[in-house]
Amino acid sequence: MSIVKNSNVIFLTYGAVTTTKENNQIIKENNCETKMGLPCVLEAFTSIFKTRSISNKCCGELIVLGKVCHSALVKRTLENPLFKDLNPAAIIVKSIQTWNNCLALIDSPSLST
Repeated sequence: MSIVKNSNVIFLTYGAVTTTKENNQIIKENNCETKMGLPCVLEAFTSIFKTRSISNKCCGELIVLGKVCHSALVKRTLENPLFKDLNPAAIIVKSIQTWNNCLALIDSPSLST
């Protein structure tokens, strides 16, 4: 996963690691860096790169961000030399788990009542 700072927003990415150019193009074309607030970006990041949970509110923001953006941002994070000691496969698994958990939470009928 990578952290990308753009103005006041940080974004996370996930998925199989691809080239930075391809990830950057996906991020730019989908305006990924403008879809999530910094507090939720940080929550999502710690949920993927550390062992913390993500709030219902931030799960909602993550789902609005979209899977394509989430994936591209995680991939770009994994390309950052600051994260070279991390196991990319483990991070990708954790990012998919976070996405799936948020998706299940947002789709839960209990939230719509």
